[in-house]
Amino acid sequence: MPATNIAPQPVDPSIDHEIQAIIAGVLDAEVCNTDLVAAPWNFDTRPGYGPGSSMGDVIPVGAPRQGELPQEYRDASEDELAERILAAKQALGDRVVVLGHFYQRQEVVVHADYVGDSFQLANAAKAHPEAEAIVFCGVHFMAETADLLSGPDQAVILPNLAAGCSMADMASIDEVEECWEQLADVYGPLDEPDADGRVPVIPVTYMNSSAAIKGFVGRHGGIVCTSSNARTVLEWAFERGRRVLFFPDQHLGRNTAKAMGVPLEQMPMWNPRRPRGGASVEGLRDARVILWHGFCSVHRRFSVAQIDQARAEHPGVRVIVHPECPMEVVDAADESGSTDYIRRAIESATEPTTFAVGTEVNLVQRLAADNPQHTIFCLDPVVCPCSTMYRIHPGYMAWVLEGLVRGEVLNRITVSSDVADPARLALERMLAAKPPAGTVDVVARTPLSEPVSPLSEPMSPLSEPVEGDA
Repeated sequence: MPATNIAPQPVDPSIDHEIQAIIAGVLDAEVCNTDLVAAPWNFDTRPGYGPGSSMGDVIPVGAPRQGELPQEYRDASEDELAERILAAKQALGDRVVVLGHFYQRQEVVVHADYVGDSFQLANAAKAHPEAEAIVFCGVHFMAETADLLSGPDQAVILPNLAAGCSMADMASIDEVEECWEQLADVYGPLDEPDADGRVPVIPVTYMNSSAAIKGFVGRHGGIVCTSSNARTVLEWAFERGRRVLFFPDQHLGRNTAKAMGVPLEQMPMWNPRRPRGGASVEGLRDARVILWHGFCSVHRRFSVAQIDQARAEHPGVRVIVHPECPMEVVDAADESGSTDYIRRAIESATEPTTFAVGTEVNLVQRLAADNPQHTIFCLDPVVCPCSTMYRIHPGYMAWVLEGLVRGEVLNRITVSSDVADPARLALERMLAAKPPAGTVDVVARTPLSEPVSPLSEPMSPLSEPVEGDA
């Protein structure tokens, strides 16, 4: 009897559903922490980053915690919460804009007015001055950035205050200021230019950092970068300084500088828990880029062994990873780029292709569901979403939105003016250091078939589109 062609089953974009199926034994797969099947309010009052986080990620004392969610939201079903969110959004109309990060669970993303990376979403917030409230479904530093770029009368709301970022927490303002003082002991006054007009060090912070860190950078002549404009930003910094202090993600700094031709021996590591960062005076004097000892626990899970396995099981596979991955993983991949780069690379592929993707699994699952012409899977076979992004749940969304309907602003995120002013300055410098039009400023060996396109919303000068960060 001739074989029949059976159409492949559509991919469920929900990682929530997949985790539930794994724990129930319906799906033969592995999850990094079985507690992920439980709702986040079971863990929000405890210190920590939540189920699925790295055991090595120690949350700072005093990190925000979420208060108890009212019982009616904890007891509501997925369908009931969806109905309440839709009703609240309809009642609020243009008074609210809901932003959802690429790494959010599907049950949250479906209610977002805009989906993107942290800076794209901050731009979207800036583009809607008519909104009284901006509900930012992401993590704490993203909501801070939205507050920096939105109007003073707009309330930025983070549905769950426990949604932080372990990478951002790896560079505290006290540690960075102490590092700056120790570097002055090695290089002399850090604000005095040499005969060529360059200062000893320019600080560069990744978008994945607190507002306090962005403010520090702004006060000291530095700049912010995203994962897709990091090269342009480093070029800007090298024009003004002999070397760069790059934080908090060592991997983005190393991968970008290496692609620019900076030798690894000129990229010493600064560990804030060691005297003088654990670096030698000679090594610091010879340095071009001083890398902070920080990393993303999600992207550190990816390995060369996973890439080798993908290539063995899927001949011709196209491997794309995020530049927050370790250097050996980026080197072994076919290309690397920001979350938005990964999305556009897949969507622009004209022929059915197998993609192995090294980034957060919620985005990978959604890409697989939205692009059925391709075979798309996460490099890490263990299902392990970003533990802090996963703290945003439809129950919290319904709670804050219905609060707005009642005239109550819950979980507002604000940045004080003493921090906000220099932080905006650092962002303005970044915006002025845009890559040339039509280019993709990432460590990529396979170019996209279409150029970078700006966001469709009209932007003011402080929020011109900058593609891609985590």
